[in-house]
Amino acid sequence: MSNIASLMESNRLKIFIRVFAVVAIAGVLGACRPPAKSAPPAATPPPAGTVAVMGASDLNGAQLAAWYRSKGVSAGYLATESINVLAQYYVEEGAAEGVRGDLAFVQAVLETGWFRSVLTRQNNFAGIGATDVAPTPAAFPDARTGVRAQIQHLRAYADPTATVCAVVPLRNPCVDPRFHLVAPKGKAPTWNQMGNGNWASSTTYAVNILSLYNQARAYNGLAYL
Repeated sequence: MSNIASLMESNRLKIFIRVFAVVAIAGVLGACRPPAKSAPPAATPPPAGTVAVMGASDLNGAQLAAWYRSKGVSAGYLATESINVLAQYYVEEGAAEGVRGDLAFVQAVLETGWFRSVLTRQNNFAGIGATDVAPTPAAFPDARTGVRAQIQHLRAYADPTATVCAVVPLRNPCVDPRFHLVAPKGKAPTWNQMGNGNWASSTTYAVNILSLYNQARAYNGLAYL
């Protein structure tokens, strides 16, 4: 072999060795590198901002019912009316008293475990009277009356002008058996103030309701509050 050929062969060998070394080092570094993180789970709706109890519903009855059905929780449903009819009651009764019926519906979902608890059989969708001490849960003759009682109770918490449970200031006859126990009237005008002794003792009551409500909004194409 000529000197030139020997030199070329030697250079090829050096190049091969260098390439092999680079590949080997890259493999070692790759093995030492921590595995790539998997994509984070889909974010849950963030807690809403300050949301007034009084006001118009953003979601109608059909939208609320569609969101409910999308959750796959219909097994064990105990209400005496279909979810479509029940959701419409919330929108109608809420509009009558100036209370956000769509949020009241979501509150009922939380209170009754998606309308599957014993309270549902009593048309008591808001846990009225189901107190932590000596509970005496109310019972109502039909679903609309139960919804009306919840709406009236919400108005007692939110509206300082609703001083008595009677037609004027209310729009419908009084069916809330605990209206008089809310004192002072209007002490919790926002949903964010619910819980911690207002309606419920839970410290996460408001966050849970508002997060569920944001889920319902998102399902129906509305932005989070």
